[in-house]
Amino acid sequence: MRVPLSWLRDHVDVDLDPAVLAERLTLLGMEVKSIERWGAEWRSVVVGELLTVESHPRADRLSLTTVTVGAGEPLRIVCGATNIAPGQRVPVALPGAVLPGERRIERTEKMGVVSEGMLCSGDELQLTTDADGILILPAETPLGADLSDLYGDVVLDVDVKPNRGDALSLVGLAREVSAITGAPVRSPAVTLDEVDPEVARRLRVVVEEPALCTRFVGRWVTGVTVGPSPDLVQMRLRAAGMRPVSNVVDASNYVMLEIGKPTHAFDARAVHDGTIVVRRARAGERLETLDHVDRALDPETLIIADPAGPIGIAGVMGGAGSEVSESTTDVVVESAIFDPVSIRRTGQRYALRSEASLRFEKGQDVPTARIGADRVAALIVAWSGGSVLRGRVDTDPREPGPSRVAFRPARVERLLGTTRTAAGQRALLARVGVATEDAPDGTPVVVAAGPDPLVVQPAEEAVVALVPTWRRDILIEADVAEEIARVGGYDAVPTRTPETLMPAFRPSPLGVRDAIREALVGVGFTEVVTHALVAPRSLVDLPWPDDTEVPAGEAASGGRLVTVRNPLSQQHSVLRQHLPASLLDVLVVNERHGAERVAVFEVGKGYAADGPRAREWWRVAFLLAGHAEPSAWNRPARAADLDDAKGVVEVVAERLGLEPVTFEPDRRGMPFHPGRAARVTARLAASGGPRPTGFVMAEGDLTVSGHVAELHPSVAERWELRTPRVLLAELAVAGLGGGTLDPARARPLPRFQAVDRDLAVVVAEDIPAAAVVEAARRAAGDLLREIRLFDVYRGAPLDEREKSVAIRFVLQAADRTLTDAEVEAIAAGIASALGAEVGGRIRT
Repeated sequence: MRVPLSWLRDHVDVDLDPAVLAERLTLLGMEVKSIERWGAEWRSVVVGELLTVESHPRADRLSLTTVTVGAGEPLRIVCGATNIAPGQRVPVALPGAVLPGERRIERTEKMGVVSEGMLCSGDELQLTTDADGILILPAETPLGADLSDLYGDVVLDVDVKPNRGDALSLVGLAREVSAITGAPVRSPAVTLDEVDPEVARRLRVVVEEPALCTRFVGRWVTGVTVGPSPDLVQMRLRAAGMRPVSNVVDASNYVMLEIGKPTHAFDARAVHDGTIVVRRARAGERLETLDHVDRALDPETLIIADPAGPIGIAGVMGGAGSEVSESTTDVVVESAIFDPVSIRRTGQRYALRSEASLRFEKGQDVPTARIGADRVAALIVAWSGGSVLRGRVDTDPREPGPSRVAFRPARVERLLGTTRTAAGQRALLARVGVATEDAPDGTPVVVAAGPDPLVVQPAEEAVVALVPTWRRDILIEADVAEEIARVGGYDAVPTRTPETLMPAFRPSPLGVRDAIREALVGVGFTEVVTHALVAPRSLVDLPWPDDTEVPAGEAASGGRLVTVRNPLSQQHSVLRQHLPASLLDVLVVNERHGAERVAVFEVGKGYAADGPRAREWWRVAFLLAGHAEPSAWNRPARAADLDDAKGVVEVVAERLGLEPVTFEPDRRGMPFHPGRAARVTARLAASGGPRPTGFVMAEGDLTVSGHVAELHPSVAERWELRTPRVLLAELAVAGLGGGTLDPARARPLPRFQAVDRDLAVVVAEDIPAAAVVEAARRAAGDLLREIRLFDVYRGAPLDEREKSVAIRFVLQAADRTLTDAEVEAIAAGIASALGAEVGGRIRT
């Protein structure tokens, strides 16, 4: 908020240097972002007096004037304005002067006559909006005085925090200055000379939404003459960053800046039947607002209407049809209290913010509805003539008194770490207008606000703070403590190490999540973080399955979509349920930038609604497209396939210390490529693994589950992907939402040599290689240390319905070196089991 010091001094005495005042306000929590010398752009602009005004000898529309500036010879200046006369005092830009916008004034010849400067209008100096005539100064203005010394000002740009809507005004900031200096605050006096008839005979107000408009005060001013505001008023509004419009409109803006109460002036002729209705908009209604934009009104929008239709968007902007114009003679003044949430949503809905809505969004002091209406009416009469009809229309004339907030001085001292007495605390509160009184025995203390506030019965001395109505931010004991710290000065709070013992070690609940990140980054993947809000189209184009069994401690996916009522765009209007669609969006962006390989992963949440409540779950997903490995000059590029994606899953499982991953064919088709999709499961090993917080898991319990697949070509086409093969996976992992990994345990190095053997097994084409490996694992017995698939062969001399699966197993005993006979016996047992379980034969 821009605060001209000359205007601020109307409400509180300020003797401090502007820089010192800015520093003190900043320490009080009202950060001053900058100090502007308003009028510093007027260089070599002084006060002059017109001596003569004659017609230009060669131009009918120009005048030839002589002007004295108090020293030196009079100046001859050519002027085109018609409102000048001898004896007037006017601003004179001398040769070499600089005006706003870096406009330089020099001696120039105009129609054969040399002009030694320029007479300035208010618009040229950016003092007023009058660009047609010269700015006529008061007769007592000192001759020759520098204009910047007379009308310049110091303007503070104050960053008012969101919880201090009361400080978005000159009076509100005057209270802050009073807290610094102790000077009394002067509120604007309101005196009205009312005339008959009663306003109720001309104006009627109906509030259909009392929850959204708790109070509406109306005034009627008759017989006004609309024109420019007084020059001083225009200067103040410009210095404060407001554009002067007319005396009636400026009165409303002046009061908004002065006491923080937004009001609105309607042309009374546009209010049909003298009736104002505060209601929600109806379907199909439209309104052209004051910015001359025709807007379709949403049924959730609170509007000001008359019997003929909308005349304004409540708390945001008025309608063009009821705008005050030069022909206006009667004015209806609106001063209302609107629901802050409703105004904020309305502003977001129409991308329309105003100085009025900014203040309404932060909440309004109820008594200012009456004060604001009276003050605006008084200024309209003072600046534009007319009379105020007797009385006011007020839908709820009751005004609340100070709220009572109990606090314990001893508790405040413990919170702040200071040593102020109860009397000292009460004195600090008095500086900001908060009176105090002793609390009766048994007075409860509210320590936490909300629908179910937390209340305690104090066992120590308590004091009741009588919080004025404009301080909506002081609700509980901690708020009082903050106010005492703020007024007393944050620099007065001693620096002291807390005496409380630090908590004992707690394992990080992110252990599982971090381990997965490390594993995926280690194999060349990049982590991404995408929006949880997505387009509804992505859920339709990529229908990821929800039929996966989930590990203990993790929530199952699926449920009703969670939609956003007021989304910023259609592309961010629903909460996602799965991560792969978001990774496809990442792939699209990377392809547009020419990336040949994209390997990304995300650890994130899915969301759904079950009845009135929403729920969420954690998943890890990855995408691999393009080359299987980063390209290099010394090896050929190879396109990634499903085996590469399965390998990534195995790396994650190995990092978590799980048993070998099991892959089962998934033949569902969409959204997976037929024949190139698998269900993933992995179980807890005897050596340990991830454990979700609060759950006990045993060896063999499900720990990882999900799907890994190549994307169906039709889905890739919907995303307009260029990469022919895109591999996707989404996994549920025990402990991903919050859990730890079992600590790694070192094992002694084996004393005896291991023995490895290779077997090539011929099986039918439809037998999964995983079934072969699992059958061999069960047959190998306790001496098996490792078993893995290393080759699959198809071709002569095998039948076309057969394939050869080659496995390597490692055997080792802890107490001896295995003999050839023992190894051959185990190999024979494996071969026999393979023949019995999967119909395989040893390839020779």
